[in-house]
Amino acid sequence: MGDSKSNFFLKLGFGLAAFAMLACMVAWYLDGVVFSKLAAFMGFFVLTLTIRQIPTLKGYQYTAWILLAVLSGMLFPEQILNLGPIDLRNKWLILGVVQIVMFGMGVQMSLKDFSGLASTGRGVLVGIISQFSIMPILGYLLTQIFAFEPEIAAGIILMGACSSGLASNVMVYLAKANLVLSVTVTAIATLLAPILTPFWMKTLAGTLIDIRFMDMMIEIVKIVLVPIGAALLHDYLKHANKRNRQMIFLLALLSGLVLIVFVTGLWYYLSQIFTLAQMQSLEILSFFLGAICFGVVYHLVAKKVVRLDKLMPVLSMAGIVFFTTVTTAAGRDNLLQVGLMLFLASVIHNSLGYLFGYWFSRFLGLDIASSRAMALEVGLQNGGMASGLAGSMGKLGTVGLAPAVFSPWMNVSGSILANYWRRKREQMDE
Repeated sequence: MGDSKSNFFLKLGFGLAAFAMLACMVAWYLDGVVFSKLAAFMGFFVLTLTIRQIPTLKGYQYTAWILLAVLSGMLFPEQILNLGPIDLRNKWLILGVVQIVMFGMGVQMSLKDFSGLASTGRGVLVGIISQFSIMPILGYLLTQIFAFEPEIAAGIILMGACSSGLASNVMVYLAKANLVLSVTVTAIATLLAPILTPFWMKTLAGTLIDIRFMDMMIEIVKIVLVPIGAALLHDYLKHANKRNRQMIFLLALLSGLVLIVFVTGLWYYLSQIFTLAQMQSLEILSFFLGAICFGVVYHLVAKKVVRLDKLMPVLSMAGIVFFTTVTTAAGRDNLLQVGLMLFLASVIHNSLGYLFGYWFSRFLGLDIASSRAMALEVGLQNGGMASGLAGSMGKLGTVGLAPAVFSPWMNVSGSILANYWRRKREQMDE
């Protein structure tokens, strides 16, 4: 009964998608541009929902949503960028969405992830060196080969200079590689990103765009460390004893009171007497105070809504779809000119990341399972972090294009490579 129902929806979905595509072509032939765009969008939307019914393609549904986001941005840029009086490119809005994305990813992390450092120290060192050398340098070399505009080239370097994201952990799990090593490298790389990402951007992209090391470091702290810190606080509270929980709750209350005092006048007063550097330090402090408050409140809500932790990754993915759509809409004109070449650059960058990540690890003595994990760690960067930084610069339509193009391809190639290695592992185990 279940199979017949699934087959019915599969046939219905493909039928509706085919009808929409046919309507798109007819409307285009008759110069009905608006209707043809709507038909194309609806056709791909139905197709995205339908592939969930195909077991071999089910794992690519998230990638299909990303591709739908790109298509939407290309077809309806004006409608997407301005939702009534709201400019969706607003850097504070982008910051908020990216923080939600990172928090959703952080909920999947645990303080135990950092415990692997003791048992996999050499592998972690190999992974960190590989990640923060191979990818930024490859990104820079690609900008020398392809004649991209300076800000688009800077986006490629930025993509290479970012740490790996949790997508690499998922791919390593699918590949049946060394998951403990992968998770540990991701965690340590995330902590190092506020220093190493600005370093590589200043070194390799400093002549392309204006890079302020401290400003970028602060933005990465806001984008990555603050929301992940809030998520790890939630994880800590799950297992903390009563006394420690009470101390954290008290700290959250005091943090909330300080933030209220800040917004009711103290911040303005301090800005008149403090230097810029002092105010930047105070800004970071205020974000961490907010993280404490949010982590505690979220923990209390999650105790009542038991499925909340499982829903957060879905919300995280929705956030990535959101800023992929906005980035594509903002950079539509540039994508029409360089989109194909940017995609080619993403394939080369990603493929060489896998290749060098694997063989560099093997050269330094890691076993096959660990080397496969490092290949995926090196080849898969944190596109959310890169997009957030591009948004904070106010350059979504240029610097943000590389993350928008690279991310969908990384999901596809990572899934293909992970499934290939899993099949090889299963064949060896038989």
